[in-house]
Amino acid sequence: MQPTEVKTLLESHLDDCTFHVQGEGCDFQVIAVGEAFEGLSPVKRQQLVYGALSDQIASGALHAISIKTYTPAQWESAPENVG
Repeated sequence: MQPTEVKTLLESHLDDCTFHVQGEGCDFQVIAVGEAFEGLSPVKRQQLVYGALSDQIASGALHAISIKTYTPAQWESAPENVG
């Protein structure tokens, strides 16, 4: 899979979120920013993202994925948000 494919899958399942996807093959790093994460525990946030990719994970198309989630307010001061 390509990062653009992963991003498209995420965007089709989670509205009003912005995704930053890096990686190649079956190993990706995802940063998700959106109001959807407001008030959710870290586990629930991860479950939302994993749910959008569950078919690809089950098929083996995605093997390793690291996920960081932020609300828009949290993203303002996130170390990954460097301009």
